[in-house]
Amino acid sequence: MSVSSPTIAELRSALQAIEGDGPREHPRLPFGLAEIDERLAANGLRLDALHEVAGEGAGWGDDAAAVLFMAGIATRTQGPILWVVRARDLFAPGLYQAGLDPSRVLYAEARDDAELLALMEDGLRHRGLGAVIGEAKRVAMASTRRLQLAAEGGHTVALLLKRQGRQGGDPLELPSAAVTRWRVASAPSAPVPWDGLGPPCWRLQCVRQRGGDPFELQVEAPDETGRLALPARLVDRPVATVGAALSATG
Repeated sequence: MSVSSPTIAELRSALQAIEGDGPREHPRLPFGLAEIDERLAANGLRLDALHEVAGEGAGWGDDAAAVLFMAGIATRTQGPILWVVRARDLFAPGLYQAGLDPSRVLYAEARDDAELLALMEDGLRHRGLGAVIGEAKRVAMASTRRLQLAAEGGHTVALLLKRQGRQGGDPLELPSAAVTRWRVASAPSAPVPWDGLGPPCWRLQCVRQRGGDPFELQVEAPDETGRLALPARLVDRPVATVGAALSATG
């Protein structure tokens, strides 16, 4: 019995399905901040895709910033949110500060990373959720490809928090099929003309994006609508001068 070889067209179709790229228009979720949206290849965050997020350091401050960054994105989607965890360490009032109403969140606790990834994949294939969020330390390329394929064709954004392991190292160093990869770090608040602290600020880095260049920007943490903003001292400055301002302030 002979086995026919795949045609060139079939091979191209399979490759396109794996990579998730093509001439068609992808659903997107703008940040509503031109300094970010105009630098993203999709002019916003692709909804039918996997995106990875990590804190810059291993401390709780950067870790919390990464979680709130994902919460702000989820806030601006439509529908329930599936959040898969390995430990019961999410603080609902904190998520609420980023606009994520606890009543929208469906929590699932996984025994290990394999179960966590399986639950995320099931959530993405459901097609009725606004976002599916999970957190893991090390995820193989094949697993990220499965999540990307599960997200393709839908409007449910996949957000994967990559946490540092006990040995440290860069949690974003492993190859991944994610369309964008982000690193978030706490930054000094902008000065305010009264006693007290200004809004919390982050150093936000898009360290990799498919079809575009990496970039870095200082932003204010999301408000009650889940939207980021520029610190007051950066508002009304041309985009080209923002990087210089960040370098000058360290």
